[in-house]
Amino acid sequence: MANASLQVGLIGYGYAGRTFHAPLICATPGLALVAVGSRDTVKVRRDLPDVAVMSADDVVHATDVEVVVIATPNHTHAPLAVAALRAGKHTVVDKPFAVTLDEARAIVRVADDQRRIVTVFQNRRWDSDFLGVRALIASRVLGEVTYFESHIDRYRPEVRSRWREEPGPGAGLWYDLGPHLADQALLIFGLPSAVLGVLRMQRHGARTDDWAHVILDYETCRVILHASLLSAARLPRFIVHGPAGSWVKYGIDVQEQQLVARLRPGDAGWGEDDDHALLFDSSGVAREMKVPRGDYCQFYLQFRDAVAGAAPNPVPPPQAIAVMAVVKTAIQSSTAGRALPLSLTDDERRAFEASVAGGSAR
Repeated sequence: MANASLQVGLIGYGYAGRTFHAPLICATPGLALVAVGSRDTVKVRRDLPDVAVMSADDVVHATDVEVVVIATPNHTHAPLAVAALRAGKHTVVDKPFAVTLDEARAIVRVADDQRRIVTVFQNRRWDSDFLGVRALIASRVLGEVTYFESHIDRYRPEVRSRWREEPGPGAGLWYDLGPHLADQALLIFGLPSAVLGVLRMQRHGARTDDWAHVILDYETCRVILHASLLSAARLPRFIVHGPAGSWVKYGIDVQEQQLVARLRPGDAGWGEDDDHALLFDSSGVAREMKVPRGDYCQFYLQFRDAVAGAAPNPVPPPQAIAVMAVVKTAIQSSTAGRALPLSLTDDERRAFEASVAGGSAR
């Protein structure tokens, strides 16, 4: 690629923008963070004294900005993405890609019309635990997987005053963690035949869903996606069963905690997971298995190369749309009280399959 760095404008400097996007952009050779769209000028300049601070609209239309990264509340993702693409910018959208499936489709249509790259920040593709389970299933050491359970359980009993926990489009735990859980499952197993979702409010005073249990149905495998905010116990992150044994992984990837603690990629211990997985053979004997080092930098490295035409989009639009279809169908299923087929057209199904051709680990 060319020696000049891509000029990046980041819209939003809340938790996602400050914790994930700004540090990872700054750590990626060939990317230069030149502008941040935020009303909190003091906070941005404290962290990034050499970066211009402006409005979101100014970032979108800045002549020196080539890439716009959107890290704002969920309901603003689609309108900001469409505006950035129409302004001729390559665009990264924090998950979820949009609030509705129709919004996701509209974003992709505009990207195609403008011949610009659009992608969604599915950073948990590069979690240590997910890299480990994906490699395990690809190795077929368990045989053909018959049961797969993926959990992100937290203990946050107090309802907080923030947009994620207030009623509104894109709020709630499923919109927060569901895109991660669904994206990982689709990468391994492909599209399910049906989705059964149960979303609930469990905490006292909850105003949005804070518990989600979603089942993806496959011909020979049942996939469970689970998220909760009232799990004080230390529960497994992954449970996998097959005819030749089982695999269990406790502990979640450490990169988010490291970023919160102001560690940066390349620092000692970055992405290293000390929670080894347990592989149980057919007789029930367990042995420890180390998982790979997590590496969130891969997202922006691959995005940079995709813009240069040197690599594929790290999360191509057909995969972003498929994740949104799972998110939407789970919500509809919870309301209907029954399993539903995935809300995708035949063309979208074919596009998804083409995008992951050769990549299914099952």
